[in-house]
Amino acid sequence: MLLGAAAHAQDDGAAGPAWTLSGFGTIGAAHSSERNGDYTANVLKANGAGATRSWSANVDSRLGAQLDLRFTKAWSAVLQVVSEQGLDNSYRPRVEWANLKYQATPDLALRFGRIALPMFLTADYRKVGYIYPWVRPPVEGYGALPFTSSDGVDATLRWSAGAVQNSSQLFYGRDDVRLIDPLRATARGIVGISNTSDWGALSVRANLIRAEITTDIGSALFDAYEAAGPAGVAIARNYRIDHKHATIASIGMNYDPGRWFLMAEASRTRSASLLGSTRSMYASAGLRIRSFTPYLSIAQARAVSATHEDGLPTAGLPPAAAAQLAQLNGGLNLLLATIPQQDTQALGVRWDLAANAALKLQYDRVTPRLGSRGTLINLTPAFRSGQTAHVTSVALDFVY
Repeated sequence: MLLGAAAHAQDDGAAGPAWTLSGFGTIGAAHSSERNGDYTANVLKANGAGATRSWSANVDSRLGAQLDLRFTKAWSAVLQVVSEQGLDNSYRPRVEWANLKYQATPDLALRFGRIALPMFLTADYRKVGYIYPWVRPPVEGYGALPFTSSDGVDATLRWSAGAVQNSSQLFYGRDDVRLIDPLRATARGIVGISNTSDWGALSVRANLIRAEITTDIGSALFDAYEAAGPAGVAIARNYRIDHKHATIASIGMNYDPGRWFLMAEASRTRSASLLGSTRSMYASAGLRIRSFTPYLSIAQARAVSATHEDGLPTAGLPPAAAAQLAQLNGGLNLLLATIPQQDTQALGVRWDLAANAALKLQYDRVTPRLGSRGTLINLTPAFRSGQTAHVTSVALDFVY
């Protein structure tokens, strides 16, 4: 269990399982100098700081609760529910984890149900702000993916190689995310492997995930392309997100001897669709001085697939037909501009003001690049790629 217990019951011969109830939360506020787009923590937010309002509590604020049950020495279960802003602008709670665990041997565990996808270093606790040093994980990698869990099965084997302790995980499942009604995003056949190796103060995690993605995003646009003839059909086939395979590979390290820490991570995504292919990285370092931890980070995301499409030719067509095709081509390129290309430099400090609470202050210098909107949403017509947004954030993280 990751969190401090708020309530618990011990099975001292009485009927029923032993249980523990705990929770976590973040009360945050962020300010952005960019007035032509909203800064957000991830792609599943309805709005953020900037264009909608200069200060926003929606970027980072959340509340979560976790129930751990133990039935026998071998059988246990966990339920985790998180409430944070979604694309419908509500704080409707979502079940993040809901699985049954069977400890087959001291080193082999099997789980069934909803399980956190092992993407990136903080996959197991990315919703629990108290555990990591920053206000939020770097958005260039963590904020671009809508899928954080899967409904399926996994097996985790713990093993040793000399002084190195390893934990290897195989998993299979699916996920279905509600976007804005009636839009949904579905990942079928999620399959992957993750391995974490610990050697003293050094921890290294490598992950590889593959899934088949389907979503209705852009469907009206691609229907119009298909109606334009064979050339339009080819364009729609290239970019429509319909049973398209996507692969995510990442490797990260955390060296933490106690007085200071150094973290770095790199990821690569591949998809022959509107999602495109990207690479991202970040590096972060901090120094612990009593109850204070000043830190700095750099992060970058770049597209490694096309972010512009010439589309259907308009030369020689009647003005009305040329205008329609130009509008189609423009709509496609607006969608391609959502593939994040961005640089961020961050400076912050964490103050552990209590055993279960930390106050954080962070400044981010965020620059979308190469015609991309980066990770910004809700753009106005006046938005220009290449302009730097200055983002100031304050957050109180706690566990209970």
